[in-house]
Amino acid sequence: MWGEAGIQTDATIRADTIARLHRGSKGRQGLMVQAKKIALFVIVVFVLYTIITSPARAADLVQIGFEGVSSAARGVGDFMSELVN
Repeated sequence: MWGEAGIQTDATIRADTIARLHRGSKGRQGLMVQAKKIALFVIVVFVLYTIITSPARAADLVQIGFEGVSSAARGVGDFMSELVN
């Protein structure tokens, strides 16, 4: 790590640089995790607000969503049946 006259070698300098870069990437990942938590919190609050302020409209939206999922599943089932035949 340190050379003969107490001089830092290239390998030590590279290792220090890599360590600093690695710590920086963890900081960015931590920031992204916090951003995801905040975004999820905002979405949950928005959904709860929508349900509380207009429950009939929220029920209609849920029904439309379930119909869409059901239709997609039916389409996949039909596709698989046609593949088998």
